[in-house]
Amino acid sequence: MLNQTDAIKDDKIADKGALSGIKVLDLTRYLSGPQTTLFLSALGAEVVKIDDPNQGDPVRNSPPFFGKDGVSMSKASPLDIGIAYLKRARSKKSIELDLKSAEGLNTFLRLAEKADVIVENFRVGVTKRLKIDYEQLKSKNPKVIYCSITGFGATGPDASKKAFDATVQAASGLMSITGEPDGLPMKIGSSMADTIAGTFAFSGILASLFRREKTGLGEYIDVSMTDCLVSLLYDEPWDCFEALGLKKRQGNRIMRFSPFNCYAGKDGTVVLGAASEKDWISILRMIGQADLQYEDKFSSISKRIENNSEIDTIISIWTSTRTVDEIARLCENHEIPCHPVNDIAQIAEWKQITDREILTPLPHPYFTNMRGPLAANFPIKFSGSKITLDNPAPKPNEHFKEIMESWLSSEGNA
Repeated sequence: MLNQTDAIKDDKIADKGALSGIKVLDLTRYLSGPQTTLFLSALGAEVVKIDDPNQGDPVRNSPPFFGKDGVSMSKASPLDIGIAYLKRARSKKSIELDLKSAEGLNTFLRLAEKADVIVENFRVGVTKRLKIDYEQLKSKNPKVIYCSITGFGATGPDASKKAFDATVQAASGLMSITGEPDGLPMKIGSSMADTIAGTFAFSGILASLFRREKTGLGEYIDVSMTDCLVSLLYDEPWDCFEALGLKKRQGNRIMRFSPFNCYAGKDGTVVLGAASEKDWISILRMIGQADLQYEDKFSSISKRIENNSEIDTIISIWTSTRTVDEIARLCENHEIPCHPVNDIAQIAEWKQITDREILTPLPHPYFTNMRGPLAANFPIKFSGSKITLDNPAPKPNEHFKEIMESWLSSEGNA
């Protein structure tokens, strides 16, 4: 049993994040890199954004904005800030350094000697030109973990190409498999190439921190947005689809199951389907078509996949006469996988989301009493480690004096 001293120790540990004490220099812009450093910050790392004094963070002045008059597509006042910046820079600190000047570069190099992690998402070659690449820094700080996030990776014939989320969705093949079978390729609705790469970078940094505990050494982490997407996409046998007679774009269907699709009810849409033979028989009983299980063309998953269109028509006729709530209730009663298609703008009204506290109003650094647009909290919950993104995005250069004193003073060097 814990004594009182042990209990106090445990309470102090619980008050801190798992990455408390880890110092991070954040050279990233837009989304992939800021996603990585946002997660690091949520777990307690001290993340210091390095902003260009001449330009600042580009998304700070990108619409839509949030300010004293609420949200808008154009600035109502100089203190209005881009919502993307307010979300991605939460609980981070800001300093401004001109890395192209001798003074700015020297200050950065001094900070880099104290850093545990450096994250950047410049195009390949930029950090070398600025003299802040991993090879330059590891000689002065062999413990530093240096993470680079690029569109195509640090090597290969396309390494130097400029990339954004949509171009990576195109390059990775994701767009070629998204949309209706006979329609045009389509990007998915959110910037998942950026956020997936940022999440992989986050996990890579955690692994490197663990490795450093054993070896005492840092390392270079090369994250390709394209590699990350392809690695997840290739759970499916895309190279075999032609031989199997399958179209790569399946719409809302799932290639291995039948039925499994999005169906229209009287007042909305639902996704439902059969992941097993038991589910298929349950669906037939639910819709009053139990005799179909004995028809040869529906007698196995393989044969049902061949006759997907006919099955979808049968289920669509049934769903079209019922409300979404009725469909969901009947599916639950028959233990059939099903869920209404929620409107993303109203997702915060879903009790499952409110109970899990995944969304929270954005704080604003200037208008501290205002309730801002919703932003996501860190999605993983720990029994002991503290997670928080409560602090607002920083004002430009807000923490320069603090960081210079805490990182570079004689006390910070101790």
